[in-house]
Amino acid sequence: MAGLFFLKGDAVNPLVKGHKIIAHICNDIGGWGKGFVLCLSKKWIKPQEAYREWFNSKQDFALGEVQFVSVSEDITIANMIAQRDIKSVGGTPPIRYRALKKCLMKTIDFALENSASVHMPRIGCGLAGGEWGKVESLIKQTLLKANINVFVYDLEQPRLKRSFSE
Repeated sequence: MAGLFFLKGDAVNPLVKGHKIIAHICNDIGGWGKGFVLCLSKKWIKPQEAYREWFNSKQDFALGEVQFVSVSEDITIANMIAQRDIKSVGGTPPIRYRALKKCLMKTIDFALENSASVHMPRIGCGLAGGEWGKVESLIKQTLLKANINVFVYDLEQPRLKRSFSE
């Protein structure tokens, strides 16, 4: 049975063996330059280049679509379009949960075909403005139900230095 594992670390450096899919959310306007994508681009330029080419081609570039980009023998990046624009409109955050569910369903097929686990930061909860409880529920309904292990990474927070004066 698959599990949902929470780890301290960076999702661009997965901590398990085997084929790994690093999943993250992209917007539908071709913007790449803030949040988790900066970490991806620092390590691999290929996911950004592929995303921009995909956006410029306009072929199947829409909410709910996924682009799989191989960056090494055992790591594939899943560029998931599940964010409408980059700003909240009328109190509605950019994340689109229905699109995210569609992306996760497409990720199931790729993961099963490649015997891969899925790795991610807390997708949709940063710039996309989503709620982790809703995202976690979608992960359980899709990836876990399909018996795929999911690893969620939280960066370690630096400890504050305290100085005491007498």
